[in-house]
Amino acid sequence: MSATQHQDLIIKVLGNGDSLGTPRVYCECAVCEEARGGGLNVRRRSSIWLNTGDELPLLVDCGPDWRHQMERLGARRVERALLTHAHVDHIGGLAEWADACRWLEMTAELYGPSEVLQDVATRYPWIGGRLLHRPLEQAGELAYGGWSIRAWKVNHGKNGYSYAYRFDHPEGGSFAYCPDSIDLSDEQKEPLHGLSLLILGTSFYEEPYPMETRSLYDVKEGLQLTEEVGAPAVVFTHMSHDIDFRRDYGLPAWARFAAEGMELRVSAAKR
Repeated sequence: MSATQHQDLIIKVLGNGDSLGTPRVYCECAVCEEARGGGLNVRRRSSIWLNTGDELPLLVDCGPDWRHQMERLGARRVERALLTHAHVDHIGGLAEWADACRWLEMTAELYGPSEVLQDVATRYPWIGGRLLHRPLEQAGELAYGGWSIRAWKVNHGKNGYSYAYRFDHPEGGSFAYCPDSIDLSDEQKEPLHGLSLLILGTSFYEEPYPMETRSLYDVKEGLQLTEEVGAPAVVFTHMSHDIDFRRDYGLPAWARFAAEGMELRVSAAKR
């Protein structure tokens, strides 16, 4: 990926669900039952699709709903992806993507921090010939359509670690994608300051379980974090069946829930 013309960044939400999606197979709660009937609460695993209009699109995470997401998007080939971490809900579609590349007689590029790509290689040792691993070692070494990309490690609670990504344009626009995190340290929060938009993973509205058993912020904590870092807008993703889209949670005007197919635009320059 290279820096080319300066363009606004279009973010399409491909999936907004947690690791099990909604409906959960085992669950008969009201949210899962509504989703089971094709309602508002259908949630596939979290992923986004980035486009500047002057470079090939960039997929961020490739979970087990990859095939459905590509069909809905109308994409017949994917040239590149960026991974946040190697949990199944974020990499479960890699083997299928690699097989699609084989049928198309093409190779694609898979970007991520070295430890993430090493985990991928351990789990899917046969895909490297089609998905060429491109390890990221230093902040700022990756760019996309004029946007620099910074990766940093974040706390994922009982699930270990993940990576978040910050996209910056030299004219002032910026956004961060942080789908799996909780209880961030001051150092881990630092890259969240000065954003135009934060996309943050929040599994519950208010999670009642002990902190040591948890792996994501809840919505109430996410609102506090957004105010703390001064982001003017936040979109919550990676939601569990605790969130009911039929309910009004009274979110402030600067906060909303991600929806499958939602498009967000981040201007290349601050307005």
